[in-house]
Amino acid sequence: MVTAMPVETGQGAAAGGTLRPVALARWLLFVAFLVVVMVMVGGITRLTESGLSITEWKPVTGTLPPLSDAQWEAEFAAYQQIGEYQQINGPAGMTLADYKFIYFWEWSHRQLGRLIGLAFALPLAWFWVRRAIPKGYKPRLVALLALGGLQAVFGWFMVSSGLSTKVTDVSHFWLSIHLLTALITLAGLVWTALDLRELARSPAARPARLSRIGAITGAVLFVQLLLGAWVAGLNAGLASDTWPLMQGRLFPEVDWSKGALWAFTHDPFLLHFVHRWWAWVAVGFLIVLARLCRRAGDRPASVAIHSAFGTQVILGIATVMTGVSLWIAVLHQLVGALLVAATAWGAHSTRRRA
Repeated sequence: MVTAMPVETGQGAAAGGTLRPVALARWLLFVAFLVVVMVMVGGITRLTESGLSITEWKPVTGTLPPLSDAQWEAEFAAYQQIGEYQQINGPAGMTLADYKFIYFWEWSHRQLGRLIGLAFALPLAWFWVRRAIPKGYKPRLVALLALGGLQAVFGWFMVSSGLSTKVTDVSHFWLSIHLLTALITLAGLVWTALDLRELARSPAARPARLSRIGAITGAVLFVQLLLGAWVAGLNAGLASDTWPLMQGRLFPEVDWSKGALWAFTHDPFLLHFVHRWWAWVAVGFLIVLARLCRRAGDRPASVAIHSAFGTQVILGIATVMTGVSLWIAVLHQLVGALLVAATAWGAHSTRRRA
């Protein structure tokens, strides 16, 4: 087992500190775990239509939920002013008890975001003061902290896009930005942790550079994740409950009346179709990446990639055929996050010895 040890070169040692790359790596992997949980809770929040239940963003005072009947009534009254309630939940007979259920998931989602912020910022400050951060890593860690802050801001922009009497849901564009920022942060956490583990093994190790196959695979997976976010935001998973055919045909009927650009960004049938078949393009590149990991001597990374995309494909098909069953769809989003982590691991493995 590799243990943290003083490193005689680098910024921390020069300033009289003791570098601790192993401790830093473990911390970053713990934060990555929290981000995966956050993605899962975000999926539950989305699938239960809970995201608009809290109509204000209060970074500090919003930590506490309503504690009295009067406070609950005030929150419910604010929710009743938006289109989701007036056009959908109000006519369906939503009660205060029903509202408390969706409030719980949105509040939990925001609380977990606060927890992740503290779990990153406080240890970062501690490592910084103790001069335990190796040379060259401070800017990257600050960038990851900034991404976490942007994630919170994008989350509010997403929510605010649905706080109108004219709409009943959030913008699927903002939803995709919110989700992809979280997944990019996850990949950055994993990549940086792996770099630090390499540094612990060899003080002369330098940060890994992204290989061509890693970059291409990442780009292909990014497109698939973007499509998945748009499918979720537009409820396009309900466009078909059969696989591999849609509406009894391979290619579904698509509304082209507003132009191709609108169709490729708004039509639920077309987005559902592209998402389900672009997945196989992603699988092809992931297989290549996994084989290169194995060739580089990192069999666990190869196994992780194969396991993640295999499970993800099965869950994707099951989500469709069950009419977007809540827990299957949640697992689909959870494994999507794990696939991002595995891909980052694999991309790192193909270049870590360079």
